[in-house]
Amino acid sequence: MFGIVLLAGPITVSAQRHGGGGGGGAAGSGNNSRPIICLHDCPALREGLSTEDDLKNFRRAMAVQATAEQRAAFAKISQYTQAASDQLRDFRESLQKVSAPLALVDHALADRGTAIDQAIERVRASNQNFLGSFSDAQESGLKETTNKLAKADSELDKEIKTFDQAVQVPKPDSAQITSSAASVDKELASFQSEQLALGREMGILLDAESQGLAFNLPKVTNSINIAGQTLSIPASGTVSRASAENGHNLFSLKLVADLSDVQQNMTGILRSQLTRSPRCGERIEILQATLTPLAPASLVVARLHFERWVCPPGPSWQSPTEVAAGEGTIEVRLTPSLEPNAGLGLVSEISRVEADRFLGDMLRSGDLGDTLREQIAASLLSAMQKGADLKATLPPPAQDLATIQKAQFQDAGADQLNLVVDGQLQFSDEQTQQFATQLKQRLAAQGTPPQ
Repeated sequence: MFGIVLLAGPITVSAQRHGGGGGGGAAGSGNNSRPIICLHDCPALREGLSTEDDLKNFRRAMAVQATAEQRAAFAKISQYTQAASDQLRDFRESLQKVSAPLALVDHALADRGTAIDQAIERVRASNQNFLGSFSDAQESGLKETTNKLAKADSELDKEIKTFDQAVQVPKPDSAQITSSAASVDKELASFQSEQLALGREMGILLDAESQGLAFNLPKVTNSINIAGQTLSIPASGTVSRASAENGHNLFSLKLVADLSDVQQNMTGILRSQLTRSPRCGERIEILQATLTPLAPASLVVARLHFERWVCPPGPSWQSPTEVAAGEGTIEVRLTPSLEPNAGLGLVSEISRVEADRFLGDMLRSGDLGDTLREQIAASLLSAMQKGADLKATLPPPAQDLATIQKAQFQDAGADQLNLVVDGQLQFSDEQTQQFATQLKQRLAAQGTPPQ
């Protein structure tokens, strides 16, 4: 309304002074050359602020407004920043639980540091691309804010380089890494604060009012049957609005699935899937298996017994002969992925093998190692897909509107493994109301107060 008044024409709104001569005519007669715009009693009248200044501020605000593409890009950057912050927080929490030398506790420490480095680099690169989309008017009008953001980016770059040096040394020092991670966390928070300030300047709806619209998803417990054993996979999540414009709402989705029951039964799961005992050929028995978080991946360690039996030619009643036997350990790193037209998947790789020479060679570079790696991944994938089942978590209308953008494993503390799935939902205002109503009904059915 303020803008319409300004653009409609040279209308003068005068303030009437109480007491002292002249009434309304006297008040306006001396000010027509610099008319005051004010709908209520305001400091502008007392300070003599001109409509030229008001119009200048209005035009500046309009010139720096974000385009639809910039709003979408900014929402994506905000998600990347929050994801990097969460990953760094998990890393710092895991360091607090370490009592032995880091090199002995976590031989993949450098990989975890690299993952954090990559997450923050994605944030910084996306931010630079976003700034590169500015028009000349936006560059000029937002110069002060973008300078503050650039300074925060520079400080973040310094701290992440120091962090990389601390993590990549052959014998990492726990105190040094802890201190460096805390510094990175501080600068990342400063960077995020300047990001939000820029978003507010550009009129992107990521302020407190917009962020306050969030829904807690009803907790569900999915079940999966493996080798006659039923495993429970509890899941919960949140849906929070990232932006809103012209009746279109973009929500971020975060779903967390608890895989602790899968962890506790990992030996039985792999035994049912991998153990084989043919009369002739290769026999495999899984002796023990563990599943632990290695955020954003997970690590399966399986200890196995291997035998090779040969059946002599001739009558079938002749007994087979054992020609080789041994025991070994294989470690398989599993990283969630999103496969085109296939959804959630797992990338698997053998990270370490300990075994006698003949068995070690078969596990490292032979068909046996590849077969075990693929079967281990397949065993966990079915449980992971069950935990990330959006149809069990979201009301029907939202199921077809949700898209998964990222999935990763997370350490929930005490080596408990969680699967965290991030996605998006796009709703109209009407669909948002329907979604809220359906969630309230589900929560009420569970006896949980709606939030």
